[in-house]
Amino acid sequence: MAAATMQAMVCDGPGRALTLRTLPRPEAGPAQVLIRVHACGVCRTDLHLVDGELPDPKVPVIPGHEIVGTVVAHGSGVRAPALGTRVGVPWLAHACGHCDYCGSGRENLCADARFTGYQEDGGYAQYAVADAAYVLPLPERYDDLHAAPLLCAGLIGYRAYALAGDARILGLYGFGAAAHLIAQIALAQGRRVFAFTRPGDDAAQAFARELGVHWAGGSDEQAPAPLDAALIFAPVGALVPAALAATAKGGVVVCAGIHMSDIPAFPYRLLWGERSVRSVANLTRRDGAEFMALAARIPLTAHVEPFALADANAALARLRSGAVSGAAVLTTGG
Repeated sequence: MAAATMQAMVCDGPGRALTLRTLPRPEAGPAQVLIRVHACGVCRTDLHLVDGELPDPKVPVIPGHEIVGTVVAHGSGVRAPALGTRVGVPWLAHACGHCDYCGSGRENLCADARFTGYQEDGGYAQYAVADAAYVLPLPERYDDLHAAPLLCAGLIGYRAYALAGDARILGLYGFGAAAHLIAQIALAQGRRVFAFTRPGDDAAQAFARELGVHWAGGSDEQAPAPLDAALIFAPVGALVPAALAATAKGGVVVCAGIHMSDIPAFPYRLLWGERSVRSVANLTRRDGAEFMALAARIPLTAHVEPFALADANAALARLRSGAVSGAAVLTTGG
């Protein structure tokens, strides 16, 4: 009998286009589940991986960490999720479970953490394996295509949003996959939202206004009022001093990306006044549970641009150029 196979898009190293290959279908190991992939979001982190901006990836590796699929097999010791359950697989693939960070609910900072589509093969494929303890249930109200962006754009956006505390005026820098979801949550919770885009990006500003933000303009423009908090989703270090300049005393600037260009020197007066700069590192399973519960209550409109699995390079190219409105999602036909 011929071995079971699957189609996958493979990254063979930095700066190289992904290659469509026929590979052996993976098998679920101990504590793992085998998932038939239906959709996988295309994240800017995937772009950083392909462009060689992340250190020490697994090579070769199948990218993708916004996976939506169905559990089709259990590894030894696994009883849940049940076969046939639709689940999501996020960026955090595994943590050690016994270090000080894991013991204090900060498994996202675990030194031995492993990450999907980076150190473990991800979802740019027809099948994927995942640690059963790290997959997430998904709200039924979202179909596969629209659930995929929730797994990173939503989750990392949510962790950044939580660091904004009770900020009443929120600035979002870079209005893409994460910002367009978090804007909807902030608006539903009665906050004022300002969207900052690339200077001159009329399409992104119009998109933000369609979602109901109170103001949209270029990152070089002055917002109508000082910000209580700024969330930076664009990987541009120069936005940090710009956001500090736009933020009121006591406010926070949250850098939400795994990679950012160098932050230029800036005068201390921008930080003075008890302003702070924070970064977001990965996510925890608690973040996943909290965000999915929130997404079940608040009907989020995930704007998606679908691509076939074999067109992953085209999706990445559109993301690189800033041409994607919302989130790009690969579909496998599974």
